[in-house]
Amino acid sequence: MASLTTSAIVCAVRAHGEHGAILRALTPEVGLVAGYVRGGRSTRLRPILVPGNLVALELRARTEEQLASATAELLASRAPLLAEPLPAAAIDWVTSLTAATLPESQPYPALYTGLSAVLEAIEVAQAARLWAAALARYELLLLAELGFGLGLDECVVTGSPDDLDFVSPKSGGAVGAGAASGYEERLFRLPPFLRGQDAGPSMADVLDGLTITGHFIDRDLLDGRNRDLLVVRERLTGRLKRAVA
Repeated sequence: MASLTTSAIVCAVRAHGEHGAILRALTPEVGLVAGYVRGGRSTRLRPILVPGNLVALELRARTEEQLASATAELLASRAPLLAEPLPAAAIDWVTSLTAATLPESQPYPALYTGLSAVLEAIEVAQAARLWAAALARYELLLLAELGFGLGLDECVVTGSPDDLDFVSPKSGGAVGAGAASGYEERLFRLPPFLRGQDAGPSMADVLDGLTITGHFIDRDLLDGRNRDLLVVRERLTGRLKRAVA
């Protein structure tokens, strides 16, 4: 990638040097990219380089190994949402997760579309449970795209597609009600919306879905190593629980 001009979702920004910043952003064509933004900490650029914002991004590098220089122009700002605790926590988590888990310069067009949908849902949804459901689906998609997809189409024990009420925390496979009998306390409850069967899940269902995806993200993607990032997610789920308490 000697040069690239595209739209991109800002995922992470880190100060570099006295005035610059290293930007990591998700693009539709080549996935996660990184670039050095000269003056990225300036008064003009700080409002643009905000996680969740959509920008027109230009990257230029002399070699594939060199960190590209980057310029960014604002296309859509989500900065006003950061003044609200729940949306702010959600944007912080979903962008940080994307930046921390995706390899650079590998295309994931479905994840770009999914992340865009989550951010748009946070912006327009009238109830937190609606965008939180979109977030859970994005986490499920992220697991699948990175090779850790869950088997939610049939019972991992019997092979039946019926009455799939639980998920095994070990295998990530769905478990039917009959096969789960006597073991329910050891399993996660599987809400129908994670299987695309409920367009309007309750917050209780959404929290069950986030419990499932959070378990496998921690185990398979973060491997329990990134505690700072997990604290961000715990903050989000804690606020969602308090919102319905």
